[in-house]
Parts: sequence; structure tokens; C-alpha cells
Amino acid sequence: MRNPVLVDYVRSGVVESTHTGSVVLLACDGSAHVLGNATPQVYPRSSLKPLFATGLVRAGLDLPTRQLALATASHSGTEEQVQVAREILRSAGLTENALGCPSDLPLEVDDQIALIRAGGSADRVHHNCSGKHAAMLATCVINDWPTEGYLDPTHPLQVHLLATVTDLAGEIPGAPGIDGCGAPVWQLSLPALARAITRIATAADTTPEGRVAAAARSFPDMVGGPRRCVTELMQHVPGLFAKEGAEGVWVAALDDGRAMTAKIDDGAMRALPAILAATVRAWGYAGEPIDRWAADPVLGGGQPVGAMLPAATLTTFLATANAREAAD
Repeated sequence: MRNPVLVDYVRSGVVESTHTGSVVLLACDGSAHVLGNATPQVYPRSSLKPLFATGLVRAGLDLPTRQLALATASHSGTEEQVQVAREILRSAGLTENALGCPSDLPLEVDDQIALIRAGGSADRVHHNCSGKHAAMLATCVINDWPTEGYLDPTHPLQVHLLATVTDLAGEIPGAPGIDGCGAPVWQLSLPALARAITRIATAADTTPEGRVAAAARSFPDMVGGPRRCVTELMQHVPGLFAKEGAEGVWVAALDDGRAMTAKIDDGAMRALPAILAATVRAWGYAGEPIDRWAADPVLGGGQPVGAMLPAATLTTFLATANAREAAD
């Protein structure tokens, strides 16, 4: 089955490139609407972080809200985010040397320049997954699990996290891979991923799932960063809980049970904002920054000459699915 075009890359009025993929929408009653082939299991990559964070809280991790939000993050490496990661480590009596993620620079060029001018360089705490890793290490300390080897799939921490992913998704995950940060990552189908993110997004604040969702909604600046789609739309749309994953994966859900998961076939991250913006627009939300992310500019000579746009196939699917839900 060939997947449909989800996003058009338009330059000077011409569709220069397209991105195909699959999308799953869950209605408030849990019924699913599917565009494309959503059956194969995929690596959700960092969109699994809310599931992992839920597992950490289930294992006894009790972080302040802002720190817990960073545990769900693929952060930009801003100074504030890095300081929060360091706070998590200090609370566990650990240093940055315990982190198992690779060294990296901040995401934004201005932050990279500022770090280097201050005498800094790429390090582990600036890696976008350092919040997750710091929280994993803190959970090991709480449970008297060894911090050495915490990324091994057979480590008690990772065994527990796999059980959490299985429980939340209601599906046996596929064989583990190694994520870009060095941590195990398991395969799930898009429908299972949608079920998992819905369980987290709709849970009571007193549950581990609900604490994770509340933390991300309270501090969306920790989840992504300045000028990031995931942060700006969570700030704008009440009750939205969203997370991107490398190689073109989205998870998003509202507190009323509506949810969306998507996978871009070619892994292009640039295609993701248009999909989330089109989805929340179909859910009935409007205004800035939704309009901006639904038409992310394509530049020519430093000036906008086109945009990344949700394809007609996607917008028709979203409108039809939401119309059916409204009729029901």
C-alpha cells in the first residue's frame, strides 16, 4: 500500500517536493480513523518519552513539575533547560559524568555561539535527551539499581520501562533498537501509540500518567524550546499534549480523548509542523501560531517564496473524520 501525500513543499507556486506518510486519529470515544498504512510497527523515537517518563514516576521518581517536564523533552539546550537537567542530577547526588547520552551543542545557532564564546563546548548535558537521561539515573538511585549500564536493555530500569510501554500501548512492542541518545527504543504501531498518548493525556493529575501530562502542559518551554512548534502549539491550545520524535513521528492528544499520531515515510522533520497545525485546526482551534505553523515559510534569498503546506489529502481526511465524530 502506497501512503498518501501529507505535506507539500511549495516554492514560487510550484510543488517542489512532497512527503508521504500515515496518520491515525482517535475520537473521544476511542474509535480510530486511519489515513495510509498504519499497521507496521515503527520506532516512535523521542515521542516515546512521555511513556518513559510515566514509567519513571511509576517507579518512584518524584520530581518538581518543571523537572518532570524536562524528562519528557527533546529540549533545545537553552541555558535554563540545561540548568534544570543539572538540578535533576544534583538531587540524585550525581554529576554530568553519569549521563550516557553523547555530547552535543544547543540546537539554536545563537545559543551555540554564546556557549562557545563563554568557553564552553559540546557536552552531554546540552544533548537534547539529557533531561530523560538525568531522570532515568535519578530513578536508578531511588530504587538502588546500578547507574552503570543503565542503558542496557536488560538493566532493571529498561525492563521496567518496556513493561510500562507495553501496558500503556496495549501492544507487544517490536524488537528494541538503539536511539540516537544511546537508550533503547521499541517499535509500536501508530494505533497503539495513539492509545498510549491518550491514556497519558486524559489521566487524573494524581496518577503517574496525569502527572506527566500536567508537567508538560505546565512547562511546554521545557518540552521543546523557543520557536519550536511543539512548544508554541502546546502554549496556544488548551489541554494539548504533544511530542515529536526523530524520523518524522508525531504524537498529540487533547484532554478530552482526541488524539493523533503520524509517521512521515522519509523521516523529514520539516514536514511535522504542518501536520500538527492542520490537526489542531480541524479540532476547532485557530489563530497564531497555528496559522504560521500550517504554512511554515520556504525561503528564497532570505525571503518567503513559498511554504510547507498540509496536502489536500490530509486536510480532507481530517475534516471528514472530525465531521463524522461531530455527527455521532
